[in-house]
Amino acid sequence: MVTVKHKILVLSGKGGVGKSTFSAQLSFALANKDYQVGLLDIDICGPSIPKMLGLEGQDIHQSNLGWSPIYLDSNLGVMSIGFMLPHPDEAVIWRGPRKNGLIKQFLKDVHWGEIDYLVVDAPPGTSDEHISIVQFLLASGIDGAVIVTTPQQVSLIDVRKEISFCKKVGIRVLGVVENMSGLRQPVSDLRFERIDGVTGVEDVTEWARRYIRENAPELSSLFACSEVFDSSGGGAAKMCAEMSVPFLGKVPMDPQLGKAAEEGRSCFEDKRCGASAPAILRIVEELIASHEQYIFAPPVLAFYNPYECGLTDWPLASTYRKLLIFVFRAWVGAYNDGLLVGLSTASGLMTTDTRKT
Repeated sequence: MVTVKHKILVLSGKGGVGKSTFSAQLSFALANKDYQVGLLDIDICGPSIPKMLGLEGQDIHQSNLGWSPIYLDSNLGVMSIGFMLPHPDEAVIWRGPRKNGLIKQFLKDVHWGEIDYLVVDAPPGTSDEHISIVQFLLASGIDGAVIVTTPQQVSLIDVRKEISFCKKVGIRVLGVVENMSGLRQPVSDLRFERIDGVTGVEDVTEWARRYIRENAPELSSLFACSEVFDSSGGGAAKMCAEMSVPFLGKVPMDPQLGKAAEEGRSCFEDKRCGASAPAILRIVEELIASHEQYIFAPPVLAFYNPYECGLTDWPLASTYRKLLIFVFRAWVGAYNDGLLVGLSTASGLMTTDTRKT
C-alpha cells in the first residue's frame, strides 16, 4: 500500500443505492484524467464490479510480485473475487474470518504498482468487510470515504449509521453523494402510453413523438424530470448539514447511466449520459480538489492504555486519558482532518504502539 498515494472508500448504509455504479464511474473519470487508478471490489458475496467494467470471464494471474490486477486500460486496474469464481452464478457462502482473510490478501498480495488512486467498493452496512478494510488500511492511511445514498428517509436512516461508523473508527467523510436524485431523461427517449378501463394499456409512443415533431419540435431538446423517491424530508443535503459532513452533490436517475453500467462502459465516452455524466464529473473534480489541499497524508495519532504505561491508579489514569484526548484534538485541529484509531474494546482507550516513535 506504500505505492498507493490516495485511498478512497465508497460506502453506503443501504443496498441498491448505486454505490458500485458510482465506484465504477469514479474510477473511469479518474483514469480519463490520466491518473493511475486501481479499483478494489471487496463486496465478497455480491461482486458486481467485473460486470460494470466489462471484465466478466477474466482470470487473475500471479507473478513473482503477487497477484496482477485485471487491466481495462493501461492506467485502470481492477481486482475482485468475481474473477475467482468458477461460474458467475456461484454463491459465496463464507463466514466473517474467511472474508477478512481474502480482504487482507487483496491488500497484501495484489501488485498495484505506483498508482495515484485506489477506489475501494465496499458492500452496504457496517459489518466484517468494513471493519477489516479499516483495520488493514489504518497503518498506511485512508484519505476518507465517499458515502452514497438515495434521497428518501428509508435510505438516509441507514446512511446516518454509516457516517457514525466512519466517525467512530476515524475515517474522514469526504462527502455524501445523493444518487438517483430524480428521474431525468430526454423527451425524445420517453415512452408514452394511453390507459383506459376497456382496452387496458396502449403504447402510443410513435404517435406522441410524431405529434411533437410536427407541432412542438422544440420539446425534443428538453429533459423530462420527475421525483421518483420522496425527498420532502430534505434529502442528503439536509442530513449532511445536521451531521456536519460535506455534501458533494446530486446524480439524477438516468436510464442511460444504467445502460452504461450494464454494458460495462464509461458514461463519459459519449454524450448518451447527458443527464448524469456532468453531475458525476463535478463530484469527481471536487474530490480531486479536496485532495490537492493536503500535500501530506493526514496524521496518525494513537495512545497507549494508561495501565500499560504503569498508571494503575484509576483517578490518575482517568486524568491521563482526558489529557491525551485534549492534546489529540488540539493537535489535529479538526476531527475529520486527522486519523483516529479504533477504540480498544478492553479499556475504551485509543491503542497502538507509540513507544517506538
